[in-house]
Amino acid sequence: MSEDIVWNAGWSTAVQRPSTGFDKNWAEEGFADQTVRQVVRLTGSGTAARIRLSHRFGSAPLEVGGATLARTDQGAAVQDGTTRRLTFGGATSVRIPAGGEVWSDAAELRVAPFDRLTVSLYFARPTGPATFHAQAFTTAYRAAGDQLAAADPAVFSDTSVSWYFLADVELAGGPARQDTVVAFGDSITDGFASTTDAARRYPDALAARLAAAGLARPVLNAGIGGNLLLNDAPWYGERAGARFRRDVLDKPGVRTVIVLVGLNDIGFSEVDGADFPTYRPNPQLSAAQLVDGYRDLVAQAHAAGIRVIGGTIMPFQGAEYHTPQAEAKRREINTWIRTSGAFDAVADFAAALADPSRPEALLPAYDSGDHKHPGDAGYRAMAAAVDLASL
Repeated sequence: MSEDIVWNAGWSTAVQRPSTGFDKNWAEEGFADQTVRQVVRLTGSGTAARIRLSHRFGSAPLEVGGATLARTDQGAAVQDGTTRRLTFGGATSVRIPAGGEVWSDAAELRVAPFDRLTVSLYFARPTGPATFHAQAFTTAYRAAGDQLAAADPAVFSDTSVSWYFLADVELAGGPARQDTVVAFGDSITDGFASTTDAARRYPDALAARLAAAGLARPVLNAGIGGNLLLNDAPWYGERAGARFRRDVLDKPGVRTVIVLVGLNDIGFSEVDGADFPTYRPNPQLSAAQLVDGYRDLVAQAHAAGIRVIGGTIMPFQGAEYHTPQAEAKRREINTWIRTSGAFDAVADFAAALADPSRPEALLPAYDSGDHKHPGDAGYRAMAAAVDLASL
C-alpha cells in the first residue's frame, strides 16, 4: 500500500507495567515458545489495518516471532479465509528494543464498526515480563508452540482476561477523521464489573448510541483500573497527567476527551495501607490539589485543540474507602466540575447514577455490588448521560 496512507483510530488500550493484577494473568511470567491470541472490538471502519505493539515496560529487547490478524469467529476461533500474516518493515518477525514500540505494515482486510478482530502473536524465545493491560474484560488465549495459523481453537487451552503487548489497531481506507472520542479515566471507564466478552463498558455503550443516532465515530477506551490522577502506582499505571499525551493526545483524529478520574486519589487515602497493600501510594490530597490536576489535563488537551468533557465523580457510599472526609472532597470537586467553566462540557455521571433517596450512594439497579462500580445497566446509564452534541 502507499506510504502516504491515512490511518484512523480503530481500537486502543492503555498499557501498564507487569503486575499480579486482579485476575490470573501472564504479565509477570511472560511467554516462551507460545502463541497468545487476543480479541478486540473496533469502533472504526476501513479496508486495511495495522497494529501497534508496545514494549514500554520491558527491560530487555523483545523478539516477536510472528503475528497474524483475522476476523474473529467465536472464542479463540477465527473466520475461515480471513487470516492475514502481518509484517514489520516487510519482515515476518521483529525485534523491539526495551521501552520501544513498533507498528506492523498494513494488512488488507475490510472491517466495519463493531467488528471483532483477532490478533495472534508468537514468541519463540522468552519475552520476560510483558507490558500489558490488566483489566481487558475480554478473554485472551494461550497455546504452546507456533499456532499463528491454527484452525482448531482447542489448542488455545489457557485463558486470561488481559491484553499483552497489543496497544492499538488503526484502520485505513478513507479520509482522515477528526471526530474520535477518547474516554479517559480509571476502572469505571475501563469497565470493571461489566460482563466479560460482551462489550458493555460505558465507552462501548456510548459508541453504540452514536451509531444509532447516525453519528458513528471511533470511541477509544483509555481507562486503567485503579488509576490515579496525581500519583503513579505499581498496579494501576502511570498517573493520569503523565500518560495523557500517549493515551489521548497522540491518537489520530481526536476531537473530544471525556475525563473521569479522581475517585481513587480520594479513596486510597482513606484506608490503611497495611490492610490494602495495593492501594498505594495513598497520600492525603486536598480537593484543591485534585482540581490542579484536572486543570493540567484540560490545559494539555486545549493546547492540542481537543475538547474536554468533565465527568463528575459518582457516589460510592458503602465502598471500603467511603468516609465523611472522602464524601466532602467528592462533593467539592463535583461542584467545581459543574460550575467552574474549566471544561468545555460536563457529563454529570454522579447525578445520573445516584440513588435519589440516598444521593451519596449508587442507585441499586446500577450498582455492581461493590457500591462504587456500576454494572452493565449502570454503564448504559453513564453513556446516556453524555450529551452527544457536546462531542
